[in-house]
Amino acid sequence: MAYKSIFNPQNPKKYAGDHSKIVCRSLWERQVCKFCDSNPNIIKWSSEEIGIPYLSPIDNKMHTYFPDFLIQFKNSSGIQTWMVEVKPKKQTMLKENASKKEKYIWTINNAKWKAATDYCKKYKMSFKILTEKELFNNANTK
Repeated sequence: MAYKSIFNPQNPKKYAGDHSKIVCRSLWERQVCKFCDSNPNIIKWSSEEIGIPYLSPIDNKMHTYFPDFLIQFKNSSGIQTWMVEVKPKKQTMLKENASKKEKYIWTINNAKWKAATDYCKKYKMSFKILTEKELFNNANTK
């Protein structure tokens, strides 16, 4: 999944931030950028433009988390805003027999996601983690 590129939007006015500096850190993030840029129901979107402070349980220090996307869209319920993180499903849960590295990743991610959830509650948004299941809606994708 490792892949890094600059995304050049076809609809730069929809992007909230500097549209010349949209970095995709994976092909999955690039897919979300394309979707946000081309979907007429997306009003505004941004990528890694918001910094959320969180306390790391690893070093007990404050750090800043930059969620992958902030997406404002209209649907039948009105206008909604989602803060979105794109991650492989295996990084969204802690296995019973997890390696030291997997436990480390889970611990950091969990602290970030708790901070994001609290931030979203405060500002009346929803925090979503999109995995390959949601991105590709394919029962065969593990």
